[in-house]
Amino acid sequence: MPADTLSRVFSALSDPTRRDMVARLSAGDATVSQLAESYPMTLQAIYKHLRVLEDAGLVTRPPGPQPRPVHLETECLDEMSALLEFYRQRAERRYQKLDSVLKDIQADEERDSD
Repeated sequence: MPADTLSRVFSALSDPTRRDMVARLSAGDATVSQLAESYPMTLQAIYKHLRVLEDAGLVTRPPGPQPRPVHLETECLDEMSALLEFYRQRAERRYQKLDSVLKDIQADEERDSD
């Protein structure tokens, strides 16, 4: 995933309403009207949120007349998960090294006190 796309994805998900929309769409496609039922905002505001999610590649809507289902693009989430998993594993390796160093220091201190 290119860096600019990744930035758009994280930016889109920085808003709690858009994160909630993604969570709802993870259960299945929904029309804009169905999504809008849960939010105390205008339909125009819902469309603005959806546009941000579309621009980030998180959701799609097929062309054609209304109502059109909004579809969550899981590939985008898979790419984000892979990136986050890479950083998680990297941090875990660093913590394991630190644990090893601390264990060695503790063993040295115990030997010195004997």
